[in-house]
Amino acid sequence: MRSLQDFVICDDQSPENLSQTLTLFVDKLSESSRTSVKRSKERCLEEAAQLLRHISEAQLRSLEENHLLVLVRLLISMQLQMVNISTACRKMDKMLQLLAKVDHQLVHRETLLCLDSIFHTEQILSLENLQRACMFLEDSTIGREVWRESYMSMLNKISELFPVILRQESLRDGPLCYVTVKMCLQIFQLLSSEVAPIVWAEGHKTPSLQHILQALMDIILGQCCNRDTRLLAGTAVAMLINTASENKRGGAAAWSLLQVSQCEPWLLTIGVLQAQSSPVGKDGVGRLAVSRGLLTCCPPRILLSSHGDDTGNCLLLTGLFPLVYALCEQKLDCHYFAFEALTLWLKKVKECAADLWEMSGIRLLPDDSSLQPQLVHVIWTNAESPVDGVSEFVRSAFSLLLELYQMDCEQFCDQRKPLYSALLQQIMKQPWEAKAKYHHLCALLPYLGTDMMFDQYPELPNHLLKCLSTNHLSPCGSELYKSLIQQQRQELSRGTASHSELDLANHWASRWQPVLHRGLTSQVTLLQTNSCTHLLPSTFQVFPSAVDHLLAFLDPRVPGHLHAWACIMSSYRATTGGSSWALHGSSTLKTLQLALGSADDKVRLAALSLLCYCPKTKDTPTIEEMTIMRTFISQNLNCESSSFRQHLQAGVRKFMVRVRDGCLGLMRGQKGKRKEDAQHSEKVQDVLEEGIAFVEWLSLLPYSNLAPGHSYQRKKTVLLLLSVVMETCTDTWSPDKKKGQPPANIGSLINCAKQRGLWDFFCRTKQLVLISCLEDSTNEIRELSAGLLLRFFPPSFPDDLAKVLHMRTKHLLCSPRVQEAQMGALMMKVLLQKSQGQREGRSLSRKSPSCSGSDPNTPGIVRELVEELEDHYRTAKADMIHAARTKPMHGLLSALQRCLLETPSNVSNILDHGLIVNVLSLLENIALLLLGVLCGDACALEKDAPPSFCDIGNAISSLVAQVSRGSEADAEECVLLSEGHSLVLTCCWVSLKEVGIFLGSLVDKVLKESKQPSESLYTKQDLMRAAVVFKNILLKCRHWGAVEGCCLGFTKFCASLLSSNDPDVSGIPGQMLKQGLQTVQRLHSTSVTRRGAGLPMLILCVLSAEEASKARPLLAHSMQTLMETARMPLSEDWDQTLDLPQVCAVHTLQALVRSTCLGAAVLQFAPAVAVLSLTLLSSPCWAMRNAALQLYSSLCSRMLGQRSSCEDAAPTQRGMSPPAFFFHYPGLQHFLLAELRAAAQDLQGPDSVAKLRLQPSLYPILTLLAQLQPGGDDSSGTLSDFLPPLFQLSASPIYSVRVMVSKALVAMAPPSAYMSILVKLTAQLPSPQQCRSHNRLHGQLLQIKAILERASCTLSEPTDDLSRVLSRMHASLWVVTETQQCPLVRGVYVEIAASLRRFCSEAVLSKLRETLMHQLQTPQQGFQIGLSSFYQQAIRFLCADAQCSCKLWDSFSTANLDVRLSLVAWVLSVRDLQHHGVRETIQRALQLNLKEALLSHSVEYCSNYLGALISMMARDDSTLPQHLLPGATLEEPVQQDCLELLLRDLEDQRGGPEFLSQALHAAVLLLSQWPDSSLKMAMLQRWCGILECNRAPDAPEVLRIACADSLCAAGDSLMSHSALPAIKIRYKGIQTCCWLINTGLYLLQDQSQQVRLKAARFTAMLQHVRSGGNQGSIYLMQVNLALPLFLDLLLKECWDVPGTLEVLMCHLPQSDLRSVLEKATAVGCSSLYEQDEANVFAEPSVMCGHVLPYLLQMAEKYCQSSALAQSLNTWAEENSAQVLDSLSFFQKLQPAETLTSVWLTLLVDPSFHNTLCGLFTRAAFLLRLLKTSRSLQHLCDPSYMHKSLQEAFTLLCQSGVHFPSALTAAVTAELQL
Repeated sequence: MRSLQDFVICDDQSPENLSQTLTLFVDKLSESSRTSVKRSKERCLEEAAQLLRHISEAQLRSLEENHLLVLVRLLISMQLQMVNISTACRKMDKMLQLLAKVDHQLVHRETLLCLDSIFHTEQILSLENLQRACMFLEDSTIGREVWRESYMSMLNKISELFPVILRQESLRDGPLCYVTVKMCLQIFQLLSSEVAPIVWAEGHKTPSLQHILQALMDIILGQCCNRDTRLLAGTAVAMLINTASENKRGGAAAWSLLQVSQCEPWLLTIGVLQAQSSPVGKDGVGRLAVSRGLLTCCPPRILLSSHGDDTGNCLLLTGLFPLVYALCEQKLDCHYFAFEALTLWLKKVKECAADLWEMSGIRLLPDDSSLQPQLVHVIWTNAESPVDGVSEFVRSAFSLLLELYQMDCEQFCDQRKPLYSALLQQIMKQPWEAKAKYHHLCALLPYLGTDMMFDQYPELPNHLLKCLSTNHLSPCGSELYKSLIQQQRQELSRGTASHSELDLANHWASRWQPVLHRGLTSQVTLLQTNSCTHLLPSTFQVFPSAVDHLLAFLDPRVPGHLHAWACIMSSYRATTGGSSWALHGSSTLKTLQLALGSADDKVRLAALSLLCYCPKTKDTPTIEEMTIMRTFISQNLNCESSSFRQHLQAGVRKFMVRVRDGCLGLMRGQKGKRKEDAQHSEKVQDVLEEGIAFVEWLSLLPYSNLAPGHSYQRKKTVLLLLSVVMETCTDTWSPDKKKGQPPANIGSLINCAKQRGLWDFFCRTKQLVLISCLEDSTNEIRELSAGLLLRFFPPSFPDDLAKVLHMRTKHLLCSPRVQEAQMGALMMKVLLQKSQGQREGRSLSRKSPSCSGSDPNTPGIVRELVEELEDHYRTAKADMIHAARTKPMHGLLSALQRCLLETPSNVSNILDHGLIVNVLSLLENIALLLLGVLCGDACALEKDAPPSFCDIGNAISSLVAQVSRGSEADAEECVLLSEGHSLVLTCCWVSLKEVGIFLGSLVDKVLKESKQPSESLYTKQDLMRAAVVFKNILLKCRHWGAVEGCCLGFTKFCASLLSSNDPDVSGIPGQMLKQGLQTVQRLHSTSVTRRGAGLPMLILCVLSAEEASKARPLLAHSMQTLMETARMPLSEDWDQTLDLPQVCAVHTLQALVRSTCLGAAVLQFAPAVAVLSLTLLSSPCWAMRNAALQLYSSLCSRMLGQRSSCEDAAPTQRGMSPPAFFFHYPGLQHFLLAELRAAAQDLQGPDSVAKLRLQPSLYPILTLLAQLQPGGDDSSGTLSDFLPPLFQLSASPIYSVRVMVSKALVAMAPPSAYMSILVKLTAQLPSPQQCRSHNRLHGQLLQIKAILERASCTLSEPTDDLSRVLSRMHASLWVVTETQQCPLVRGVYVEIAASLRRFCSEAVLSKLRETLMHQLQTPQQGFQIGLSSFYQQAIRFLCADAQCSCKLWDSFSTANLDVRLSLVAWVLSVRDLQHHGVRETIQRALQLNLKEALLSHSVEYCSNYLGALISMMARDDSTLPQHLLPGATLEEPVQQDCLELLLRDLEDQRGGPEFLSQALHAAVLLLSQWPDSSLKMAMLQRWCGILECNRAPDAPEVLRIACADSLCAAGDSLMSHSALPAIKIRYKGIQTCCWLINTGLYLLQDQSQQVRLKAARFTAMLQHVRSGGNQGSIYLMQVNLALPLFLDLLLKECWDVPGTLEVLMCHLPQSDLRSVLEKATAVGCSSLYEQDEANVFAEPSVMCGHVLPYLLQMAEKYCQSSALAQSLNTWAEENSAQVLDSLSFFQKLQPAETLTSVWLTLLVDPSFHNTLCGLFTRAAFLLRLLKTSRSLQHLCDPSYMHKSLQEAFTLLCQSGVHFPSALTAAVTAELQL
């Protein structure tokens, strides 16, 4: 490349344009060579190709031959460098083809030379040479020509290579073998015409090809463990067969290959070639490789060939299908590929169907054949396969089967097609929770039609909605809906009559409009969301006119309808491109404003989508849209939801793309407009100006919200928005993005904006703000800021900034605080890359590009870090406590990791071998030192078991005591850890964690950069030392943080070693695994280790690093060893205080099962592990039983798959049915059944004999069965064997077993047997004389109840069986009487009666009510287990009847405490009482008994009682006005006593937070009912004082919520227009209004989102009342909209009240700069962990921007009220001196022109920024007062203060301080007056 550059520079004879083009061409090639990012390489090559195409052929011919030769060699050499990037090689091949047009012989010769160096060498082919040869064959046109001439040489080289590969395990399982097989496949495919003669022609037998075929068959049959290589070898052999020109010979070879299923050796014959085939294993991969290869490569002429002379069979049907079917039936590790083969087989049958019909003359899939049921069976049984990808192939296979059946029926004119109806009936029997059900319906729909499907399956719409309310079922449900409406439209369009779009929409609405309306307005969040995101787009794609039907039923004032409206409008606009604004005229914009200000995040996001999205990105937003967008963004910067922020970013990005592309379009349009279009051009210019201004506004907004002191939410949001601005409106190209790159002409828009003085995105002040964010307390903010600085800002820092930042970084790296050290590490990375950018810029300016990309100064920076780390290590070795305090190592370790591994430079360019070995030695020494500190004894390092936490604590305490011997006595008395102890412990575990992460990542990167093992910077000995470091950390450190962090690095370490071609290197992880397993077997520690500490993680990391494509021999060996260890019997003298090998083995198995990396691979061992864990539950060792139970639980979660998220589903229910479960795990069925039978057998005997024999495995087995999805169709009938033992186990003496048995029965019984089971169970119910076992009766009733609950959805009308059940239950009514003494039994009977209520006669119900009423009113003697539960069930049953409910509540005062508690609990459980009379009765009873409840000693009863009272007195609906519901009012003395009791408890804080929250809410309800009086005023003031105490950030959250609830419950009535005059005139209580508003302001800034939303609801209620909207729902506004409304109300109602100014001022931060500066410049940190603020959500600086305008308004009213004037004068007198002093102090503190360390410290200090905001707010307010009142001007000259304030404000803005936009606007406006 350099010689070509020299030629371009020195060649004066070339034309000027040719020389310039070649210069640019070379620069692009150089840039492509330097960059390591694939997308950047391709981009540069594409630009280089365009430049070369611009050079004409004549100009290229004018070049001298030696120059053209250099150019060809350059392209070929770059091609060889990029062999792993196929697209790049093809781009360079196109360039070579252009040069070949000029001199084809030259290009051919140079390519031949390259290939000759590979072909004609005595050495064995290397991986690199193979990859190059593959590239020339696959991606090079000229290379393929050369290949055709020299292919025999390459075949010889490959035949020599295969024996070498197959002799070494590491080679045959590694990439070399795979690439060699790939080479064979490419030769057979691309050079088939050359290969065919030597395969099929007699007398042309070639030994090399014979050897290759033999090697390929050896690989297929198991000599290689790599599954991908074996599958590829099968494809290669099939491709070799495909070269046959004669069908008969090709078919014979294919039939010969099918002998692969034989267990004995056999001979493969392909033409003249033969291979001895001996199967090595029985894993099925060989059969799979052959079948898959034949189906992929062979054409129909071979697949239809017959075997020998038997023409009745063909290879496809007779040969391949049995092979593929057997593979699908077997439980193999490669099930995914087996079903891929099945799908391929069905595709081939479909492709060859005509030929098959012609050959056989009969149907392919007749209804009486064996082929059809076999296909249906294998598809049906694997539809719910837990193996990833299998269900997708099953789905595809089912569709192909249906299509093939349709073709078969049409071919033979069979109109019946019974298969479809049979399949539909089979599908309908599946439960709605079955995911495969909806995929099958989608496939079946085109063959049945929508009418028939809905006629046969009327519950389908309801089931679809249930799917959408279940997370994992929503995609398949929405897909079925889309298929249904598409089919519906097709059927309507096929009719004879033509339909307009409106008619089609009417047809859609008749069936689907209620369904969508129900989904869109549902209270279930998941259903609502999925209806919007899935159903609406599908609807508008198929029926665009359906939008009118959907909008017709919506009222934005109704709860839920506003969200539905926004979603419909947004989806309609996005899907159809139609104008949403034209649908409902002017009301659309008003509704949009309501949606954008809604309190619900979902509503605002839907409205944002409507505002932002447009199908045409060049459709420029209108000025009105931009104005709305500005307002919306400003109001949503501090949203707490991460999802909201992501959607906001996406929406703003769409909007910005529209702005950018629209402005570019307007600019292009202006150039073509004529002068007479002046008016139009003016409008266009306005839109263009507004678009540029919008981008400018959005680019400035983040910096005013990034200052320290702002909330994390605000910072994260604005950084995301800033990234949007940078990505859309700068010319920075992002190589990591496929889409979203800026357009090529973006520069014209940037220049246009800069001409207006805008879009200065990268100025110094903005850079300072982002630099200050590098020290943010949250990692996300730091990373985002660093990313923006590195990606978009100039490549280097100014010198002064870099110098100060470097000093700051070194200081942070030495901080003991982990967070500060991480800040320093990130800043070091930024500094390093910025310094690289600076030097690269200088290098480019000297026109000397380098291909290596190395930075000569980078090693100096890294070396400095290494030297610093060595110094810190020496310090720690000498004095650990001093090092932990002043020189910890974790910061430098993290910095080294970031600088070496997160920068684009190669490690080899930064570190030489000596330095990298030095780093390894240093890490090794650090790990040994820290482990020695934790162990406290050098001898402890020799042990495998880690020290206990007690040992670690003693070791550190001993170390601390050696340093501080004088304070030993004090240390003994202190319970908490000392500062020194915390420092040492933190330093040790964090440093060990960083050592593990750094070392693993470093080795991984070094080995990846080394093309050959000999080139690696690490030798085998070095890697062995690194392995020992990992082993020591994992086995000798108990701290989970260190272990978990080390695992990240260790997994990378093992993965890089296992992928090495060097067998010595790749064997290191296996050796470590062996050592780990040996440690498990001989473990004998002195303390019980929780979950095995780091030992299981060591084994897990090695196994996780094993390639998934291989057979995972390490995993199989580990599982076998661990299970054998776990099965070992305990020794006779086992000690429960010691770590047992068996326990550690079980914990290790659990770690493997829980791992996401091994989850699918472990499933093949699931039956054995399940049996093991259940067996170990009988161990006498508690630790073993505990470990076994944890293993079993983890394994069940892995086997059963995803848990259902539907609200209707049982919490334990999973997504796999019993038939599917036992199909995939057949080994478990017999074991589980045997265990159940054994447990049931133990219960057999007379009922009178008390018997309790525990079987530890019983309950876990029942739990597993209960988690299976009910409703599975048991076609084999084998699952019915589970029912008898389950019936018998209903008599278990253990309550939880009986409950779980009932759940398991529901899962295991088929739905068709539910009614017969009910009949059987009810027939067994005993009479009073027969009942001898309460347990058996209770278990039978539980089973009846469980079956009824499951079957209730299908019971619509009484049947004969149901009538028998009802009569038998009526006959057993004695169960609920006192004759049956067990309350638990009575309670279950009542639940059953409630389930059957709709089918029971009134006489039966009346008798049951009388019985229950009698029992509730009869006093119970003594304590009875389950009595409370019975009361709850009885009350729930009785209160469903209004008359009974009123009777119960009328007798409330006479009922016992348990009944009253149950009644109160029932009120709390009822969402809405529809019957008005019942509500009045309950409210009257609760109010009349309130005092008695408050005097009760039971806090639980009192708390529930108050909760019930609150729910009866106030509305539950947050969207309705909170007027108190009418009811009885207490007499004033009683009401006063109740209030006094409540307020006294609240003031004394008695009863706990939960009770106090209810008391606070109840107090305000009673207070609001009290008539006006002086006593009420006193009570009201006490209540306000209580609110003031409990609104504090450090108060319990439940109390802060109660404060907000109290305001919502009655605050509006206390502040309404009707009450305020009375309070003002009679009781002088206007101060109360201020207090309530102030409480609302505090609650709007609360850390809890729930508190903020409730406070905003109070604001909405006040606004609703003041607007006269007493009826209708309340518009719940966003929190940020509520705050200014509160301030408006405060100024409107209380502007002249003395307390108003105090209310406003209390929300401002302090303004004393001196104290802030002293704290900010203090050296060192006071503690290891920094204390968080009580309210991290509050933003004092933002509050300043809200408050200042209202302060200025109060100043303007100075002359309107003497009281206000006096208050303002007092404030000015008291505060002016401090404000002026702070301003003058700031003038002395003025930042210098260059950045200083002190100023940078202040920039990152939140207190400094908040104090500045408070200072300038007070200063602006004081300035307005000075201008307004002459009487105050003696305090300060207004002009002097104006000048000082203006200078300070300007200087701060220039020095990196950005104030909130509202504060900036207010101060700026004040300074302009």
